[in-house]
Amino acid sequence: MKSKAVRVHVAGGPDVLSIETVDVPAPGAGEVLVRHTAIGVNLIDIYHRSSTTGQYAIPSPATLGVEAAGVVEAVGPDVSDLVPGQRVAYWNFLGAYAERRLVPAWRLVPIPDAVDDRQAAASLVKGATAFYLLTRIWPARPGATIVVHAAAGGVGQLLCQWASRLGVTVIGTVGSDDKIEAARKAGCAAVINYRREDFAAAVRSTTDGAGVDAVFDSIGRDTFDRSLDCLKPVGLMVSFGQASGPVPPLDVGILAAKGSVLLAKPTLATFTRTPADIAALTQGVFDALERGLISPTIGMTAALGEVRAVHEKMEARHTTGAIVLIP
Repeated sequence: MKSKAVRVHVAGGPDVLSIETVDVPAPGAGEVLVRHTAIGVNLIDIYHRSSTTGQYAIPSPATLGVEAAGVVEAVGPDVSDLVPGQRVAYWNFLGAYAERRLVPAWRLVPIPDAVDDRQAAASLVKGATAFYLLTRIWPARPGATIVVHAAAGGVGQLLCQWASRLGVTVIGTVGSDDKIEAARKAGCAAVINYRREDFAAAVRSTTDGAGVDAVFDSIGRDTFDRSLDCLKPVGLMVSFGQASGPVPPLDVGILAAKGSVLLAKPTLATFTRTPADIAALTQGVFDALERGLISPTIGMTAALGEVRAVHEKMEARHTTGAIVLIP
């Protein structure tokens, strides 16, 4: 069977993305043929596309994308818990930018009736990230105050929604004034344009000088240093992304100077080492969707063939909310 797929043969900018026709064989033992209906786009896709070394480098050639929703078209001879026609989703598995593909059966989860395919494709990586950040890295507690950078982005909105609905006061930052309203709707009690004003000073003013319990930073180089100035003594700095580039080497003595603050550099891979890990995070996300703790805002929907333009806009940080590709 043939399938259109977005392939990368060499690391680089959006121009290295190519739409190719690839062969998809019949499913073998433990495999399922899935026809995608919605494909989630994530910042890690940019890291995979552009990295030649380090944790984000991928083999080449490769098909980009790590999450999607779709329909089972065929199953391998030993797959008994999934059937053709069933709606399924998966995440944290490279190769999603395609019309069809083979997926190990253990990676697939049935999509609840209350969740549509686009919601699933927009929520699993981002929602799982929000879930482990608010349960494993910094367990959310009512009455606490946090800063969430990129509060109008895909992960940022879910973090803000989830934390605020658990009783946490959220101060969000955004990169432009046109993103302020989206951050407010996501549950931010205050929103700061970090490109236009000193966000650390604004956070101190908003908290009457006290600072916040934690900062969640997916921006990296542009915000890291000033984020430390937002924290209370023994507050937690969570650096979980690098949209503006990696954080330069750090003298750990600065953590003492800023008030014995703590630093976490978590990665989703640590929390998805086993099928049981993936199942637990997936269930956490679907449960949050069904309970209304999170509700993904899909800020952009585009055809698979428009992927270059999508990457350009995302890399320039001109997008708000989640992005979904439609095969």
